[in-house]
Amino acid sequence: MKLKGRARRHKRVRKKVIGTAQRPRLCVFRSLGHIYVQLIDDGNSRTILSASTRSKGPEGVRGGKIKYGGNVAAAKAVGKMLGEKALNNKITDVVFDKGGYLYHGRIKALADAAREAGLKF
Repeated sequence: MKLKGRARRHKRVRKKVIGTAQRPRLCVFRSLGHIYVQLIDDGNSRTILSASTRSKGPEGVRGGKIKYGGNVAAAKAVGKMLGEKALNNKITDVVFDKGGYLYHGRIKALADAAREAGLKF
C-alpha cells in the first residue's frame, strides 16, 4: 500500500510540475540505502544532470566520502553535489519534484543543501 500511495501522489504532482530547458525539474528518488536526484527537461524528455550516493566521484559512496547512502548526511552531500554541478552548467532555477515523498528528513535535507549551493526553487 505504501508504494501505491506514493505512486498515486507522484502521479498527481507530475500533472502540474513540468521541467523546461530553462527551468528543469529536480526529481528525487529515495531508496532505503541510497538517494538519487536528476535535473530533467520534460520538453525534450532528457536528463540534463544527475547525482546520487552511488556516484563514482569523490563525493559518492564509491569515492569514500559518504560511508552510508541512506541517511540525512548523505542526502545533504548529494544536494550540495547537484547544486554545484548545476551552477557549473549555468542552471540556477529549478522546479522541485519530491517524488510523492513527504517533505521531511532526507528529502528536506537534500532540498536545503541544494538551495545553499545556489539553486532557486
